[in-house]
Amino acid sequence: MAEITAKLVKDLRERTGAGMMDCKKALTESNGEVDAAVDWLRTKGLAAAAKKAGRVAAEGLIGVATGPQSGAIIELNAETDFVARNDAFQGLVSTVARVALDNDGDLAAVKATPFPDSPRNVEDEITHLIATVGENMALRRTQAVKVGKGVVSSYVHNALAPGLGRIGVIVGLESEGDATKLDEVGKQIAMHVAAAAPLAVSREQLDASYVEKERNVLIEQARESGKPDNIIEKMIEGRLRKYFEEVCLLDQVFVIDGETRVSQVLETAAKDCGAPVSISAFVRFQLGEGIEKDTSDFAAEVAATANR
Repeated sequence: MAEITAKLVKDLRERTGAGMMDCKKALTESNGEVDAAVDWLRTKGLAAAAKKAGRVAAEGLIGVATGPQSGAIIELNAETDFVARNDAFQGLVSTVARVALDNDGDLAAVKATPFPDSPRNVEDEITHLIATVGENMALRRTQAVKVGKGVVSSYVHNALAPGLGRIGVIVGLESEGDATKLDEVGKQIAMHVAAAAPLAVSREQLDASYVEKERNVLIEQARESGKPDNIIEKMIEGRLRKYFEEVCLLDQVFVIDGETRVSQVLETAAKDCGAPVSISAFVRFQLGEGIEKDTSDFAAEVAATANR
């Protein structure tokens, strides 16, 4: 039998888009003949994944998995919402979220990790499901939160199944207080993050470029008023405070009661839990955010088809 080299496997993957393990098996079955291996993959429906790789995948699911002091969140995209309701796809997202939890949210490590009860790794398992389901898919991003002492709480908005939905949040609460009470507060704060979409925990953690951009916009707006510079500076500072209240988690009004600041919620939680409580980090994923989706004129497509 011909030697199945890494280069042969790589060449076959580039030609077909099939997973590494599938390419290796195809070459083994075809005695190292690449063309024969392509045909073998085609008969198994595995080479079809390459043809789908260029199609926009902006649907899918957000998956969340948590442990006692850690949590992970992933976004696995597909082309249609229909696939997101497929049991196999949902099972894949749940499993990949757990793998992300074990790998501290490292995207490259998650992709390379062996998929449970499968001869393939996570990346190849996704490729395998592409061929099975018939849609392009992509593991777009993963992230994790850990705390030294405390809890990591989560919330999934409009969950299709436990830990699966279109918006997911994980929040880390650092505290030596009662874990059960901490998690209750953490879940409420995660719900708040899902609704309010803050950019950072505090003003100090907010990206300086965001602040500079906002300040420049406010300066231009204030100058149009024709007021003197000393008044303009006070106007800018007041409007910046308003900006911080909109984008910094601790400064936001808690959506649960509509009147308390999140910083005050933590002060109350500290009394209930018996120890100071702080938010170490949060992650909010919304399905498809930032992906440029294909738009088309359906009527024009029908007309074009009819005139062929």
